[in-house]
Amino acid sequence: MTGTNPGIPPADSGVAPGVHTAADAEFHAAETHLATGGLVKSVVALDRVVIRLAGDSGDGMQLTGNRFTSETAAFGNDLKTLPNFPAEIRAPTGTLPGVSSFQLHFADHGVMTPGDAPDVLVVMNPAALKANLMDLPGGGLLIADSDEFTPRNLAKVGYASNPLEDGSLEGWQLVSVPLTSMTTEALKDSGLGKKEAERSKNMFTLGLLSWMYHRPTEGTVRFLERQFRRKPLIAAANIAAFRAGYNYGDTTEAFAVSYEIKPAPMAPGRYRNISGNQALSLGLVAAGQLSGLPVFLGAYPITPASDILHELSKHKALGVRTFQAEDEIAGIGAALGASFGGALGITTTSGPGVALKSETIGLAVMTELPLVIVDVQRGGPSTGLPTKTEQSDLLQALYGRNGEAPVPVIAPRSPGDCFDAAVEAARIALTYRTPVILLSDGYLANGAEPWSVPVQADLPDLRPVFATEPNGEDGEFLPYLRDPETLARAWAVPGTAGLQHRIGGLEKADKTGNISYDAENHDFMTRMRQAKVDGIAASIPATEVDDPDGDARVAVIGWGSTYGPIGAACRRIRASGRSIAQVHVRHLNPLPADLGEILARYDRVVCPEMNLGQFAMVLRAKYLIDVHSHTQVRGLPFRAAELAAVLQDVIDGNAAGTTHETADRTDTTILDTTAPTGAAL
Repeated sequence: MTGTNPGIPPADSGVAPGVHTAADAEFHAAETHLATGGLVKSVVALDRVVIRLAGDSGDGMQLTGNRFTSETAAFGNDLKTLPNFPAEIRAPTGTLPGVSSFQLHFADHGVMTPGDAPDVLVVMNPAALKANLMDLPGGGLLIADSDEFTPRNLAKVGYASNPLEDGSLEGWQLVSVPLTSMTTEALKDSGLGKKEAERSKNMFTLGLLSWMYHRPTEGTVRFLERQFRRKPLIAAANIAAFRAGYNYGDTTEAFAVSYEIKPAPMAPGRYRNISGNQALSLGLVAAGQLSGLPVFLGAYPITPASDILHELSKHKALGVRTFQAEDEIAGIGAALGASFGGALGITTTSGPGVALKSETIGLAVMTELPLVIVDVQRGGPSTGLPTKTEQSDLLQALYGRNGEAPVPVIAPRSPGDCFDAAVEAARIALTYRTPVILLSDGYLANGAEPWSVPVQADLPDLRPVFATEPNGEDGEFLPYLRDPETLARAWAVPGTAGLQHRIGGLEKADKTGNISYDAENHDFMTRMRQAKVDGIAASIPATEVDDPDGDARVAVIGWGSTYGPIGAACRRIRASGRSIAQVHVRHLNPLPADLGEILARYDRVVCPEMNLGQFAMVLRAKYLIDVHSHTQVRGLPFRAAELAAVLQDVIDGNAAGTTHETADRTDTTILDTTAPTGAAL
């Protein structure tokens, strides 16, 4: 393998084969070092690389990927990750349904996606190879655990012969490594049995990759010591396997080249690696501190939202109380009750749970109490694809209730942005006395990136004003007397002397809150609730338009997690010499007040979504403009190259109407011009 450079971007990364990049130039002037075994090894500088780890769901690919990500973040690279794991609790070992993978894109510059395709693929068994080989471009580096390519494992996935030996992988840089047997050999004196020792092969693999890409090792050692502090034998074995993998890379002739990706320039500040669910949880904790209110989470575990329950349960010292309810309905009922009692009520779920919670969301609309409903979207309908991502709950969030029940809806755009979106959801809920739906998704929830820890002074003051005395002219308390600016009603904590009032789901009389069946009152209150939500638009910042040259005639608009792929595709378009504008919407209800005027500036508007065109339909209805809807529902995020091809067709006038990707789509078209090295994908 001497002289190879698997980290040089493949064709679909925006750098065409044969184009000389900065990495190529550095390759020819590669540093060398003397390995422990006396081998002279080259060190090649790269600007970016995409690695995918794949194996059985019991092989620890997610743990391995997370550890490599943590060390990469600590090193200072910018990064994006894409965990991809099966929905089955434990699929049969060695089968295609049981394959788990973790993709990491890291670079010495800002990146926006986990990468379209891996430059390096590590497979732990034949099933992982078969499930992922199609994504590895020709010439990419393929590392395989040769010990697992047994006749039995090959037969499970339909291989008639061993692909590591039959020449079928000649189009790739194949390195067969007996990872399992080398791990057991390294741990032969550990006191563990063979089966227990084999479980450490993921740490051996992590050590090898840490050597290949010059990752720090101290953090992983500390992590293993902490993780297995009550099982010192297991901790020692994992550390030994990790170090053995590192030393193997340093001494073997199979890897004569290692790679260096320098830290990315970042604004000064304190950073940590964070997933979307972690950031969202911390945003809710911060909202409690900023509002001075106790935080109450009523939730029922559901993929991919359960991690929020797990994370919030760790923060009791900060006034957070978590309640694992017996079902979704009980969870939101308890949360709404907490809001009635003066807390910041929160409930978390995914699409199926939102359907169950819809009646209580309507109750929150009627009672006009603050409530944050977090929907971490996944593939549907019904149980659907529990571990795969999708954006198909938008219309449910906007309209999925009986009666006229307007609810503000916002969506974060990246894992780190989940923090800010959670704070914003709490701001709206507390300021306007309304339930708010926060639409995350599985891609954001499980993905990770470096996150700049905010300075407390930069965060908003969310302290609400509670009613403490009667507000009526006759000394009575009028619970539905509204703030003239926000139209929010008075919020009285139960037990406050003289402020007793009725609560419930029946229509309220204006000001008094008494039960009313009066036709005119119902019309008035319905319009008032709608006006309150519409008025939120006045507090939304001006919409940012990414149009560097200001001469674009095509705008691409997105929401939620499509931000990264759309941004990467736009950078490819601009690198080819064309102009395009990107508009990304956080507030989906109400829409920003300036959005209609912005979209009217452009000849064509393109809306990529991971559904069948829900936001495009909203835009068409709201602004009476034509929207080119480009959609996919594959359970995976968009690929930047595919989006760039679609956008180029629109710019060139070759596309119109709606594009739906189908299950058998094999479009691999990319731009005829390529992005230079350093263009963030």
